[in-house]
Amino acid sequence: MTDEPTMTTSSPLKVTIFNEYLHELENETVASIYPGGIHLALKRALEERLDVEVTTATLRQDDHGLPQAVVDGTDVMLWWGHKAHGEVDDAVAERVKSAVLDGMGLIVLHSGHLSRPFLKLMGTHGSLKWREADEKERLWNLQPAHPLMRGVGDYLELAQEEMYGERFDVPEPDELVMISWFQGGEVFRSLMTWRRGNGRVVYFRPGHETYPTYHDKTVRQIIANAVSYARPQLRRDDSSCPDSAALEAVPNPGKKHVLDAS
Repeated sequence: MTDEPTMTTSSPLKVTIFNEYLHELENETVASIYPGGIHLALKRALEERLDVEVTTATLRQDDHGLPQAVVDGTDVMLWWGHKAHGEVDDAVAERVKSAVLDGMGLIVLHSGHLSRPFLKLMGTHGSLKWREADEKERLWNLQPAHPLMRGVGDYLELAQEEMYGERFDVPEPDELVMISWFQGGEVFRSLMTWRRGNGRVVYFRPGHETYPTYHDKTVRQIIANAVSYARPQLRRDDSSCPDSAALEAVPNPGKKHVLDAS
């Protein structure tokens, strides 16, 4: 019998937002769109829509703002990264991966498709095609009854976004919820979910830093929906392989004659 799981019925939901927070400090265009950082825009989007306690973490903090205590206390984590995936300490990435397997939810945004925690959980390259050409993106709602699509119409249109194109090297998702069309002709699986251990992983494509995507009300609604959807149902470490005591009588408990013979 396994240890009793930690049930996660507490309110408010504890959310941690990781953002590299480099582009905003180095690029005036990005800073003008997201004063205070992408993480602040996401924090406000969640606080406007959900009962949450939000912690933010950035790359240059000690442990990237994600020490064990913060990760252990997180119900759902959002991850935005782009230019410095290789600077994320592998121990921190492993910490996030283990938390997902235990039951924490993970929402991976835009260029987080190459982040270390996401690649560890997917087991693939996470590669895709891309183009930055100020083109229109139209995201089609494939599952109107899905919790991720609460408050979302038949489609969402963004006037300008970076293009991502297939093939996107990720495992077949448990659920494909939205697909994008771009002005240049490409399509892309833009909202997907996976089960990993006891946790849920959601990938949502839009969010290039030079566009005001995270100010769009529908994008903000989908991200809030994703946080609600990915909230843990339990938190339990299932990494061990215990020698399990039998519930009924068994012929040879402990295989004593085999052990004696050796």
